[in-house]
Order: sequence, then C-alpha cells, then structure tokens
Amino acid sequence: MKKQIFNSFLIIALIFASIPFSTAQDKDLPHIVILATGGTIAGQGASATGSSYTAGQIGIESMIDAVPNIRKLANLTGEQTVNVGSQDMSVDVWITLANRINELLATDDVDGIVITHGTDTQEETAFFLNLVVKSDKPVVMVAAMRTSTALSADGPLNLYNGVAVAASPEATGKGVLVVINDVILSAHSVKKMLTTPVQAFMAPEHGYLGTANFGLVEFFHEPHGVHTVNSEFSIDGIKKLPRVDIVYGCADMSTDLIDIMIKAGAKGIIIAGVGDGNMNKGTLEAAKRATKKGIPVVRATRVPVGAVLIEGEVVDADYGTVSADELNPQKARILLMLALQKYKNISREDLQELFIKY
Repeated sequence: MKKQIFNSFLIIALIFASIPFSTAQDKDLPHIVILATGGTIAGQGASATGSSYTAGQIGIESMIDAVPNIRKLANLTGEQTVNVGSQDMSVDVWITLANRINELLATDDVDGIVITHGTDTQEETAFFLNLVVKSDKPVVMVAAMRTSTALSADGPLNLYNGVAVAASPEATGKGVLVVINDVILSAHSVKKMLTTPVQAFMAPEHGYLGTANFGLVEFFHEPHGVHTVNSEFSIDGIKKLPRVDIVYGCADMSTDLIDIMIKAGAKGIIIAGVGDGNMNKGTLEAAKRATKKGIPVVRATRVPVGAVLIEGEVVDADYGTVSADELNPQKARILLMLALQKYKNISREDLQELFIKY
C-alpha cells in the first residue's frame, strides 16, 4: 500500500514538473516566456568565494524567485528546456530550442522570449537562433559569469535586465540579443573576449547596441547582418545538420588535419587561421584538394578581432576557399552548416555572398 501511495505521489510530481511555471497575470504587462538551459547562471559552488562550481543546478522557478521586482516588468512563464553547462550545448538542443521559440512566438499570447544560457557557447547559440527564428518579437539571451551562490552574483541583475529588454517595444525587429553586464549586444557581433570577469562579452567590430541599467533600456543603433524573418534559413522538419569541423591554425600546423576530418565525415571545414586567415603551404594544398572534391573550406581567423580579406595573402579564388569575413570560426561553422543543409551544391561564389550577407 505504501509503495502504491508513493508511486501515486511520484506520478503527480512528474505531471506538475512538466507544466510550465507561471505566476499571476497582469493584463497590462507583456507576456515573456523564459526558456532555461542551465549554465553558470544556474550554477552552484561549494563556497561563495571559491571558483569551483557545477553548472545547471538551479531550476527556472528558483531563478525567477531570486530576482526582486522582476514580475513588475512582465508576466512570466518559465520552462526548463535543458539544464547543462554550455560546453555541452549541442545542435540537437539548438534545434529543439529554435522550434520551441518559433512555436511560442507564433501565438498572440507571447510577446517575447528570454533564454538563460551558459557563457561558453552563448554567442554560438545566439547566432544560430538569429538565423532560424522566424519572428520580429524580441528574443533575448542572458547568462552570468558568477554562480547563483557566488559573492556578488551577476545572474539576477542580468536576468532582470534581460526581461526588461524582452518587454521593451524597442527590441522588436532587432534579432536575437545578448544582455549581460548592463549592455545589449547583437547575435552577429557578440564575442566572449575574457575567460572569467563579468565584462567578458564585447562587440569589438560594431559596438554595443545599447544598454540596460536596472531595467532602463536604451538602444543606440541597429544590428549588423541579415537575421530572423529576413533570413533564408529554417529548421522546419530538420533533425540534424551536416558535420562541419574546425582546424586551429598555428606555427608548423599538421598538414593532414583536413584530410583526416573529411575521412571522418566532415562535409565542410572551417580554418581558424593565423593572422588574416592564413595557414602553411601544406594545409593550403589540403584545402585545395578538399574544395576540388566539393568540400567547402572557409577561412576564418584565430585573431579575436577583424575580418578576413578575400584577396589578401591568400587569394581565395586560387584555392577554391571562402572568406568568413568578420565571423569568428565558431559562428562561421554555424553558417556553413545551415548553408550546406539548405543548398546541396552551392557554388563558391554564392557561399562567399552568404558570409558577407550574414
């Protein structure tokens, strides 16, 4: 009998756990859905002054409850998509997340989305969503450099400001945004530039889109690049994306890496090249062999800031390669995966246009 009662309580608990978390509604406020994925913002450490912690330990309900006055900004509904450190973010989760965002924003009831995420791959998730979300409504990503249990945790204020931006009419039509450390950044331009300080995220090529100071939102300019409703990419009916690998450039880099990756199943290659997307002679020849086989090779750079020239020290037309323009290697990989999914036999010239366009 006790076992049956326990099982009944367990079933009820599971049912309630699957229901999205929400609070009392104010018809005068916008409805913002918070999709939680884990990360440092939901992490816990053994000590408030220590650097060791485990990501993705706090559920969305507890995160919202930890932010004073956040419900004065918007009617909030919380959903736990996954609960992982962003180093474990995957294409599968991206597709699930994008489909859920598109489903929610297609309704009249939802006015915007906030996504809690880890910082390590936040710029990649933001850029992916920027290319496949099909709505003008605000989509805002927030994160934290310190755990929820750390001294001077930055997550609560980042979440508060993220909800404020998502609830702002000014955020409409600006694509996917990242709100962290009081600034608003576009998915195209945002980069994690520092490993652990709270000011880790910057937009060195185009600058911040605006600021969010304790809920006061101000935009300075528009985001760069085509995005969301104007993007030609979609994940409707897509379960996976083609494999694209990244080769990291360095002095005396191994010249067989491209051949090995293609043999392992890569359908495209990104070079995180030295300087202006450069690589040694052996790797250049391997890139040329790959492009002749119809495997796209895109030259990005390991340098944090700056664009890769189409006709610099490496002339792309001579090797069949493509310049990533100002996209860093990890974002270039996402664009190439989506391009290969949509266009089965895309020409080098057309692929180059995509990297300039997005």
